[in-house]
Amino acid sequence: MRRQRMDDDHGHRATYDRSAADWHAARHGSFPERAWIDRVAAGLTPGAAVLDLGCGSGHPVAAHLLARGHAVTGLDLSDQMLAIARDALPAGRWIQGDMRLLALSEVFAAVIAWDSFFHLTAGEQRATLGRISAHLAPGGQFLTTVGPDAGTAWGAVSGGPVHHASLSPAGYATALEEAGMILRRFIAEDPDTAGRSVILAQKRR
Repeated sequence: MRRQRMDDDHGHRATYDRSAADWHAARHGSFPERAWIDRVAAGLTPGAAVLDLGCGSGHPVAAHLLARGHAVTGLDLSDQMLAIARDALPAGRWIQGDMRLLALSEVFAAVIAWDSFFHLTAGEQRATLGRISAHLAPGGQFLTTVGPDAGTAWGAVSGGPVHHASLSPAGYATALEEAGMILRRFIAEDPDTAGRSVILAQKRR
């Protein structure tokens, strides 16, 4: 197995740049995660700052949070995805970047990484949890999607390959604890989200 370099994104940047328009069109009309986003939003104060990691075009997650009056920062690898977000959602703040290098020098009431965090390798996920925790205010929430158990897989976005990796549920509980967060909920293959496995965690107060 070749060593994973920090600039090695498995081709995800090129895949999402190439598929940005198609991805946006599909996601603009699909919101299976709404109940989870609303669950996070229910615990936020009006105007709270939220970080959307792997925000894509800003739809539907960031758009929904902006509509609820929250201050949303979106970070994504893909310039083409961010171009759509900037045009469609000027109220948001959009940053091109790599979540593995997250260093914004600010904290948020919630961090959401829906259908993005699982593109990292298992080792990168463990390391990135520490960065995410550092960007959460005490008591802040972290919502993400992973696999139902430890392993790796390949999927496709508009015909381009995308890599997925996951720890075990117990592995996530341990990794979150080491990062200063508590696992609040883990739902494997949640039928209400088209089979995604969902983690909701909270930073220690």
